[in-house]
Amino acid sequence: MTRARSERYNRQIPLLGEDGQERIRDANVFIAGAGGLGSPSAIYLAAAGIGKMVIADFDRVNVSNLNRQILHWSDDVLRMKIDSTREKLVKINPDVEIEVIAEKIDEDNASELVGDSDLIVDAMDNFHARYLLNKVAIVRNIPLFHGAVHGFVGQVTTVIPGETACLRCIFPNDPPEGVFPIIGATCGVVASIQVTEVLKYISSTGTLATNRLLFWDGAATTMSEIPVERDPECLDCKGAGVN
Repeated sequence: MTRARSERYNRQIPLLGEDGQERIRDANVFIAGAGGLGSPSAIYLAAAGIGKMVIADFDRVNVSNLNRQILHWSDDVLRMKIDSTREKLVKINPDVEIEVIAEKIDEDNASELVGDSDLIVDAMDNFHARYLLNKVAIVRNIPLFHGAVHGFVGQVTTVIPGETACLRCIFPNDPPEGVFPIIGATCGVVASIQVTEVLKYISSTGTLATNRLLFWDGAATTMSEIPVERDPECLDCKGAGVN
């Protein structure tokens, strides 16, 4: 590790180890979305020294995004989110390789977009795309770090294919979708947990949030969890031959 790199990460190396920091540098992370969850996730991963981030988002910045999508500022309204995202991230950490893709995740391109990434950060706002990413994670045998938010409430779980409950095991049917209220801080809390899970996984540190669904309730300022388990009849797991 170079002196400059050691100095930059000297507050996290005691926690993750020099080997862990090197593995973080070598990691290739796919972030699905550059919005409320994707923004803080990308910021903290860049600051932590992730080697490469591939970020997919097809949307443009809207004024209504600005209360929570902290990579995008007032001057970015109407810009493509990926352009705003790349511009900010290279300033946060120029050592991180940033690849951005202006495409919507769908049945035809999900696997191609993930490419050779080592893991997937689910920063989406709909379960249709989440289920597609869940399938890709299972087929590729790479972890999926799920996060979702609504109002003051957020949830997180980590999926290790073949070992833990997958997203379809936990949510066999699509939850209701639609425009929902949200404060930016909820996104920040949930994304921070997701990034912590990513860094722990890469560096083999701590205990992951596997086979449990964590809930953050900002209105009550409480954190709770429920145990979850693999479903032997899960369509995604069975389809990939892991059950």
